[in-house]
Amino acid sequence: MKIAPELTKLTFLHGTKFHTWEESMSSLPHHMHSFSESRVMTLFKRNQQQKWVIYNQTHMSRAFPSGTRIDSSNFSPILAWSAGCQMAALNIQTPDEALFVNGGRFRENGGVGYVLKPSILMMKEEIEPRSTHLKVKILSGSCLPKPKGLSFGECINPYVKITLFDCHDGKEVYSSQATKAVFNNGFSPIWNFEDTFHLDVKNSSVAVMQFTVWNKNSLPKDDEVIASASVPISCMRQGIRSVQLFDENMTRSGAFDFASLLVLVTIEHGQAEI
Repeated sequence: MKIAPELTKLTFLHGTKFHTWEESMSSLPHHMHSFSESRVMTLFKRNQQQKWVIYNQTHMSRAFPSGTRIDSSNFSPILAWSAGCQMAALNIQTPDEALFVNGGRFRENGGVGYVLKPSILMMKEEIEPRSTHLKVKILSGSCLPKPKGLSFGECINPYVKITLFDCHDGKEVYSSQATKAVFNNGFSPIWNFEDTFHLDVKNSSVAVMQFTVWNKNSLPKDDEVIASASVPISCMRQGIRSVQLFDENMTRSGAFDFASLLVLVTIEHGQAEI
C-alpha cells in the first residue's frame, strides 16, 4: 500500500516489508520490520534468530499478536525478546498471563517504559545464554485479599502457583508447580512445611517467573485467581524476599495495598553471561 509522503515525514519509524536479512541490514536505521507471532515462530524454526539478533542491534522491529486472536488474547513475548525485538505489542485490554509477564519485565526499573536489552544480545557472535538453577520456597503470605478484592464473603483457601516462562533451542518453555492450600486463612497463611521448588532456567536474560495466588474451591475448575506478580529472573536475588502482589489490572490499591508473599530464593548460576 502506498503511503503519502506527507505522512511518512511525520513518523520516526518507517515500516518496511521483510524480504531477506541482507536487504534489511542495508536499509536505513529508521526502517522497521513488523512480524506477526506466527512469523516469529517461523523465523526460529528456520534457525534465523541470530540474524534477527544482529538486525536488532542497528534497527528496530516489532512483534504483534496473530490476527486469529479474535478474543484479544495475547502471545508470550519471551521468544521475541530473546532475539532482541524492541517492541512486543500486546492486547493490554486482556489481563492474561502474557500481559502479566510483560508487566513484570517493564517494572524492573520503576516502570519508566524502557528496559535495556541484555548485553548478550549486543554481541556479533552467537553466545550461549546463561543458565541458572533456582530453588524457591514459599514461606508465607500477608494480607491476601479475597478474589477481585471483595470485602465480604468466606475466608479464602490460598495456594501459590509458580510458573517459569523461558526459552531454549528456539522454543518457548513453560513449567509450573504449586503449593498445597492453606484453609481459612488469607491474613497470614504459612507454607514453610512445603518442599522446595527446583527450576532450571535456560535463558536467564529474558526468562520471567510468575507467582500467582489462587483460592481453592471444592472443584478445581472453580478455583479463583486472587493476585499475582511477575519477576524477571535477572532481577531475582538470593535470600528471604518479599514479593509484592498485584490485582488483575497490575495495580496495588485498596485491598491489594499490603498483599505480599515471603519467599526463600537460592540461585546457582551456570555459564557466565558476557
